[in-house]
Amino acid sequence: MMKIAVFCGSNCGASGIYREASVALGRALAAEKIQLVFGGTSKGLMKIIADTVLENGGSVHGIITQGLVDKGQQYPNLTVPEVVATRSLRKIRMAEVSDGFLAMPGGIGTVEELFEMWVDAQFEGHKKPLGLYNVNGFYDPMLQFIDTMIREGFLPPQQRDMLIVDADPRALLARCRTFTPVTIPKWM
Repeated sequence: MMKIAVFCGSNCGASGIYREASVALGRALAAEKIQLVFGGTSKGLMKIIADTVLENGGSVHGIITQGLVDKGQQYPNLTVPEVVATRSLRKIRMAEVSDGFLAMPGGIGTVEELFEMWVDAQFEGHKKPLGLYNVNGFYDPMLQFIDTMIREGFLPPQQRDMLIVDADPRALLARCRTFTPVTIPKWM
C-alpha cells in the first residue's frame, strides 16, 4: 500500500474551501487505497482529512509528539498510532514511512515540513514525490518566489520540477504515482 504524508494546517483557514479540499483529498486517498500519514492531531485540516479517509474506508497513520499527546490533542481513531519525543523525530519518522509528500494549505509548519523534504531530496537524494495541493491558488505567491530563486541563480531550474503542483486531488495523486525523480545536482 502506498503511503503519502500530508502536511496541512492544524487550523482550518479563513475559507470553507480549505475544509472542502481536505474532504476531497481524503476521499481521493481512500479511493486510491493510499494510507494517510499525518501529524496525528485532532485539530484543523488534519482532523478533517483523517475523518474523511476513515469514513471512506481508508487508513491513517498518525505520528505525534508526546507533548501534544499530553495536551490531549492526539487524534482518537488512528489506524496506526505512533508517539515520538520531538517534532524533529516526527518529521524523520514521517519521511521514513512515507512514499511521498503533499502539502495542503497551512501555516509555517506546513511550509517548513515541505521544504525540509525538498532539501532532503536535494542533499540526501530521496526520490519521493513532493506535491503542492494548490487549493484556490494558495501557493501561487510561493511558486513565484521559487521562480525568483531560479531567475536570480540560487536554484537550478530543473529542481523546480521536483514539485508537483495541482489543484485537483486525484490528478495530484496520479502524478505522484508516475513521478520521475529529478537528479540534477543542487550546485550550479
